[in-house]
Amino acid sequence: MLDLIAANEFAEVTDYLAGAIQRLARAGADFAVLASNTPHIVFEELRARSALPLISIVEATCAEAETLALKRVGLFGTRFTMQGRFYRDVFSRAGIQLVVPNEAEQDYIHNHYMDELVNGIFLPETKARLLEIVDQLRERHRIGGIILGGTELPLILRAGEHNGIPFLDTTRIHVKRIIAELLP
Repeated sequence: MLDLIAANEFAEVTDYLAGAIQRLARAGADFAVLASNTPHIVFEELRARSALPLISIVEATCAEAETLALKRVGLFGTRFTMQGRFYRDVFSRAGIQLVVPNEAEQDYIHNHYMDELVNGIFLPETKARLLEIVDQLRERHRIGGIILGGTELPLILRAGEHNGIPFLDTTRIHVKRIIAELLP
């Protein structure tokens, strides 16, 4: 799927995911989720085609940012997530400004995410550099929080915050929202 996203083959990504959601609907599911951030690049298209309600990791994270009264947040994730519109659009509707790292920082985050974190490699120097980028975003843009918009990021950035900047763990936030749906 990442290869399709990298090739801007969004129609194929949408078709693939829509087929999976259709199978869930036929099996009797009450709702569906995309349990990672990057596929949300086609979330609105999926929502329009889905027979099931979809619970968005992005919308759940935005609601958490609103609960924390954050007005400006940074975003870490794959290059596709950081450069995509899907976080920016949802957060801007809520009046929250989204800030992404500069191009060199995005390259660093994406490459280490894909080459290390996805493969279960968590190096102290990678963690240190990620925390430096958090500090730089705070200094340059006065962010009040950082979205860990990749499901492996909380595995290396475990503290929950850094120098007073809370980490919005999208995986944990999404799971809380799913549980709330299951247990009203």
